[in-house]
Amino acid sequence: MASRPARTQATFTSSRTGLPRHDILVWLIPSLWTVTLGLWGLSRQDSLWRDEAATWQVARRSTAEICRMLGNVDVVHGGYYLFMHAVFECFGPSTTALRLPSVLAMGVAAACVAVIGHRLAGMRTGLAGGMAFGLLPAVQFHLQEGRPYALVAAGAAISTLLLVTGLRRPVRTPHWAAYGATVLVIGLLNWLSLLILPAHLVTLLLARAGRGVRTRWAVAAAAATVCVLPLILFSRGQSAQVSWIPPLTWHMLIAPAVLLATGGVGALLDRPLRAGRLSVAAVGLPLLALPQLALVGLSLVRPLFLDRYVLFSFLGLALLIGAIVDSAVRAVRPRLPRAAQWILPVVVAAATAALLPQSLAKRSPASRVDDVLAIASDVRRLKRTGNAVLFVPAARRDTKSVSPHAFAGLRDIALTESPEQSGTLKGVEADPDRIRADMLTHRRILLVTDADQVAGPVTAERDRMKTAVLKQYFTAVADEQVRGRRVTVYERRVGSDGHH
Repeated sequence: MASRPARTQATFTSSRTGLPRHDILVWLIPSLWTVTLGLWGLSRQDSLWRDEAATWQVARRSTAEICRMLGNVDVVHGGYYLFMHAVFECFGPSTTALRLPSVLAMGVAAACVAVIGHRLAGMRTGLAGGMAFGLLPAVQFHLQEGRPYALVAAGAAISTLLLVTGLRRPVRTPHWAAYGATVLVIGLLNWLSLLILPAHLVTLLLARAGRGVRTRWAVAAAAATVCVLPLILFSRGQSAQVSWIPPLTWHMLIAPAVLLATGGVGALLDRPLRAGRLSVAAVGLPLLALPQLALVGLSLVRPLFLDRYVLFSFLGLALLIGAIVDSAVRAVRPRLPRAAQWILPVVVAAATAALLPQSLAKRSPASRVDDVLAIASDVRRLKRTGNAVLFVPAARRDTKSVSPHAFAGLRDIALTESPEQSGTLKGVEADPDRIRADMLTHRRILLVTDADQVAGPVTAERDRMKTAVLKQYFTAVADEQVRGRRVTVYERRVGSDGHH
């Protein structure tokens, strides 16, 4: 049979990469789609919530100050803080610089999903899975977060792609070294991401990988785990940081159950699932199910159940959604071949429209529990030079750390050591009696706290004393609540006597 003319081959091949053009589009379209979703409303109306404020204030410290702080608090995020410190050094602090790494990371993750789906089940599965990943509500939320979870998802996607590549064809030791290095990086960003290893192990078993592959994987996985182990052990001494996470309840399991059910449908519809066959089901279902189930198991021992800790499991869900779409196309094609080719774009358009209210909500400042920046403008407007300022709880000092100019001229009367000096996030405050004495020397005090709808009970002794003194000796003359934060101006009552 005559060979195909060279010019015909050229029409399907990129001259620079030597890859078929449609192969490039399979990962390029989902990546650009996801990045576009991330850039849409990136500033969230110039808002910044408390978790991102922690990233902001730490990233602006010197490397020495960051390392000192990690000895006291937030060591689990140490790698991410150092990375963001470098980003801020290069590009300056801004909400764009804070969130853009997450946008780009999710773009990489979407591209990896598409490539994996393409290699395992064809172009349509890859394209559908990659597009679906960017639309998932949890992904859209963390697309615009100045926190490490998007970077972990990208690393998990890369490691899964390396695993699939190593299972599909013979690769040399440097390939598995790259796999181990990628797992190490995500482990340092969040050690709970090591839950990806049991998922990858199940994929190895389902694919009936050869002894050599299993050995190389085990060495790479063990090396990464051993390197992350010191971080795991050290972070146990800072476990009070997650004490606020509520105990696991049955209603918290509804969302994971829905995800697993959806993934199970995708696994069943995947083309014949046979032992020894590397398939979308063999990769996607363990990646979705095992991290979720493992986190549930850990949460029975100690409350840890937050979906962001296993955000990377949504990579598996996206792959399985791709299989569902591909199955629908294959079912329709024999009878309605023209209609079949429109299923994927129609599904993407319909999903985008259906999720539009959620997409808009997630790009609103109201999507987060509070806004550190919004209340700073009220402080700037209400303050007078020489006034005092108090924070209840002390963690609300993050407003001052992120917007120090708004607090210029105010005396932080409870503070004895700044967050930078003390190697903490909220600083060190004086003992209650000293704070009380300082409060009674001021005629006007600004109190920065949580808005009523998100405020928790006042439990710390210092905070109870602050509120008691304000109630007994001061009168509120101004009060502003905006986006989960509150600033109240108190003036000393005429004739009140604060002496014992």
